[in-house]
Amino acid sequence: MKLRVKRSEGLGGSVAIPGSKSHTIRSLFIASLAEGESIIRAPLISKDAISAVTTCRAFGAEVTEEEGLFRVRGFGRTPRLPGNIVDVGNSGTTMIFSICTAALVRAEGATVLTGDEQTRRRPLGPLIDALSGLGIEIFSTGNNGNPPVVVRGAAKMSRASSCRIDAQISQYLSSLLIHAPLFEKDIDVEIIKLLEVPYVEMTLWWLDRFGIRYENRDFKHFHIYGGQSYRPFDRTIPGDFSSATFFAVLAAISGAEIFMKNLDMSDVQGDKEVVRMLERMGARVTVKPGGVAVKGDRLTGARLDLGDTPDAICAMAVAGCFAEGETRLENVPQARLKETDRIAVMATELKKMGADVEEQPDGLIIRRSVLKGAELNGYGDHRVVMSLATAGLVAGGVTTVSGAEAASVTFPEFIRLIKECGGDIETID
Repeated sequence: MKLRVKRSEGLGGSVAIPGSKSHTIRSLFIASLAEGESIIRAPLISKDAISAVTTCRAFGAEVTEEEGLFRVRGFGRTPRLPGNIVDVGNSGTTMIFSICTAALVRAEGATVLTGDEQTRRRPLGPLIDALSGLGIEIFSTGNNGNPPVVVRGAAKMSRASSCRIDAQISQYLSSLLIHAPLFEKDIDVEIIKLLEVPYVEMTLWWLDRFGIRYENRDFKHFHIYGGQSYRPFDRTIPGDFSSATFFAVLAAISGAEIFMKNLDMSDVQGDKEVVRMLERMGARVTVKPGGVAVKGDRLTGARLDLGDTPDAICAMAVAGCFAEGETRLENVPQARLKETDRIAVMATELKKMGADVEEQPDGLIIRRSVLKGAELNGYGDHRVVMSLATAGLVAGGVTTVSGAEAASVTFPEFIRLIKECGGDIETID
């Protein structure tokens, strides 16, 4: 399926941004690790979220979906051994979190975790090495550090209580931080390298809500106290700044004003910085009760560090095409390790539209360009698909983007909300 997008006049309005994917998946795992019933309100309902639900059920959680909420009865500190191979689909976060859940399983046997083709290409070596350092028996079936992965849980755990981890992909560390409090012993985690710090701060925000005891030494070393537990909770998921990025960029490059409801600039999500990046480039930003408004104006290129906001590289590459001068998106090598190599993919596809863009080892250099419609490949990557569609709404002519179905991984409402803002967008076979 493809998206067909045409240059659209009269863009603007307001949109209700759906719940945060990162908060939703963290809440599902923590609710599963709690004893008793938790309620998660206004969660993101997407393929990634459903992958997390299915996976938590495989470990013994009872999860029911009701109108506007998930109700979760957790398994506490004793996840069961899944009765079959656990397939996380396209959700890399679910894969990484479930590896540590599997490490808590006390029953004899092994958990086998796999995913779709993209997920099976995503590296897990640093987390595998860290858990091995803690005495967990874990290995990649292909001996290449990628899924499928086999995990034998805590029944096989040695007396080791420390490990080192390269957390260029922050989810490795977040997975350890969420699960380590349920280990019997304290553990020490030494950080070799850490990128995407705001995502770890989000994890710590959740831990702090439950009084989980840990010591954070400047994000270089963590001491996590063992023998702890999570209590059930009732929380509302805030709007997703990662999803809002597409509408903020659309407003900035089109001159329109779009009000994005359900956003809270005091939330811990790292991608809220995208709003400030666009403001730095010249967009007008107004924080209002219940959301954030972005109005387009003349944009000027900027040098932007995306190390903490890697998911924004696709949309910000589009913004760079409409900014006077040169925009540098830097310090985001981990973007090559996502669903696709997003650095290479965005350079390739934007060039088809006439963009002046250079690929760098850790980012992109983009110069002011006049974009024209083209036939583009979305590579089955949700953020690539939505970013290219955003470009097509302002470029001249007609743009088609393959892999339209990928948007449902994180943002099923994308097409409908674009239409609400006056965008000329439709799906075609």
